[in-house]
Order: sequence, then C-alpha cells, then structure tokens
Amino acid sequence: MCVLSVSAGVMASRPAVLMRLMASAYAVAEKAGTIVRQVLQSGELGIVEKSGANDLQTLADRLVQKSICASLSKSFPKVTIIGEEELPAEAVEEDLIENGQSNLILQKSCPDQYASLKEEELVVWVDPLDGTKEYTEGLLDHVTVLIGIAYGGKAIAGVINQPFYNYQMGTGASLGRTLWGVLGLGAFGFQLQEVPDGKRIITTTRSHSNKLVIDTVQAMEPHDVIRVGGAGNKIIQLVEGKASAYVFASPGCKKWDTCAPEAILHAVGGKLTDMHGNAYTYDANVKHMNSAGVLATLRNHEYYLSRVPQAVLQALPSN
Repeated sequence: MCVLSVSAGVMASRPAVLMRLMASAYAVAEKAGTIVRQVLQSGELGIVEKSGANDLQTLADRLVQKSICASLSKSFPKVTIIGEEELPAEAVEEDLIENGQSNLILQKSCPDQYASLKEEELVVWVDPLDGTKEYTEGLLDHVTVLIGIAYGGKAIAGVINQPFYNYQMGTGASLGRTLWGVLGLGAFGFQLQEVPDGKRIITTTRSHSNKLVIDTVQAMEPHDVIRVGGAGNKIIQLVEGKASAYVFASPGCKKWDTCAPEAILHAVGGKLTDMHGNAYTYDANVKHMNSAGVLATLRNHEYYLSRVPQAVLQALPSN
C-alpha cells in the first residue's frame, strides 16, 4: 500500500496509488494510440461484427485492450479492470506491455480525499477503441481510447487518447493527443472553452439514432445539431466549446464509454447523468448498459434536463 502522507514536515517520496495508476494509464493510452494508427496503416483492420453492422470489433480493439489490461494488471495487480471486448484468456505479447509512467502526472499532488486509496478499492473501465464504426469508415477524428477510474461507484479520474488528432493537417503533422483529469485536481491536455453565450448546440449519435433521440434533441430547441461517433469525442466537443450538450436518449452507451469522459467533464465543472438527472455508478458489479440514456453538459444542465419530453422519460426507466 502507498499513501501520500506527511511525516515531520516531509512528504512521502512515493506518489499516491491513484496518481501512479493515472501516470501508467496515460502512458499506456499513448501506446494504445500508436497501436491504433499502426493497424490502420497496415490496411488489415481484421473487422468482425459482434451484435450487428453497427457493433464492430477490429484488430485495433483487440490489441489495445490486451495492451491496456495487461500493462495495468502487471503494475497494479489488485485493481479491478473491466474492458469492453470479450477476449480469450491468453498470453500477451511482450511488445504490448507498457511499463512507463507520465512524470508530469507523478509530479502533481493527489487530491486529499483520494490520497490514501488502496489498489483494491479502484475499478478501471476500458474502451479500447471508442468509435470503432467511424474508424472503419475513415472518420478518424471521432476515434478515442478511454481509460476511466472509479472509486466508491464514482468516476474520479480518466484518460482520453485521440489517436488521430491533427490528421486533417496532412502529412508531416504530429498525430494524436492525450487528455486527462482527476476530480479535485482539474483536467489537462486541452484548452477549456465554452460555446458562445446563448447558443444551444447539441451533439448526438451519428449511427444509433431513433425516435426517442430525435424527439429529445428537437425538444432542446437547438440552434445547431452535430452528429458524430464516439462518447469520448462528444465530451471533447463539450469541453472545447464546440457543443453545449451531449444528448443520447436511448440505451446503447456502456459504462466503459462514459467513465473516463465523465471524470474529465466533472473535473472542469460539467455534469453527466441519465435522462432523468440521476448519476451512473461504476462499481465492479454494476450492469454495463447505461439504460436510461446519457445527458452531458459543461453548463446549464438543469435547462436541458427540463426539456426532456415526458414520453421519453417514461420510455427510459431510471436505474
């Protein structure tokens, strides 16, 4: 066990477990971004359908999940790790293991409320490739790698890697970036911006729409609607001022889609709930589906909640 403690006025030299786990998650997310780019470059995506044409898995999904889970398990054997992909238990190639850590994160102080957490109290939710469908279609800016950390059922920290950030800048551009955040510490790796005053810009699903989603978006009376893939991508739109609300009034999102993005959004004062305004929980034993939809905002969450049609609320039983 490692805690951040003060003894005789001198801080313990070893950072808190949470900060070490975050530093490792950052490094492995960067490695994941490299794997995602390499698989695309190879031209051999290895696509298989899981439950249908809108639910795909690629070689990148499989390799990245193996890399993240094996790397974090090796360094933090008592942490519970839950990944999206159901993969057979098998030996993981050594070149998929990432042992590095982000020194930038290790140098930051752990928020007091998390300074003495133990490994076994933490749950990590992994989406190795959020926006797989878009990845296979060449909509590369939609794609993210998500690593969320929960304690006591609450999303408290997260890492989002965007493997193809800058890809539209052409050859020679530096590809990829990693965003991260911890509740009580803040969020890093991007410039926090808000949508211009009074603008209601909704970001919603590109490939999983239905009548509930459409009716809810219309009820928000938006000035503009953006339809993109990936939960991680949509939260990035919120914190960078491209959208004011992420609205998905339908089951479909899972805990690994929302844990990391929620932590980063909450770290900068935003909010993510179901369509009833209730928080999701991220304990190891919760059901994976976010069955009452997702509503996320940087500001003015109550306004958007108040606009959700009654028929939609009745169709989406709260957890």
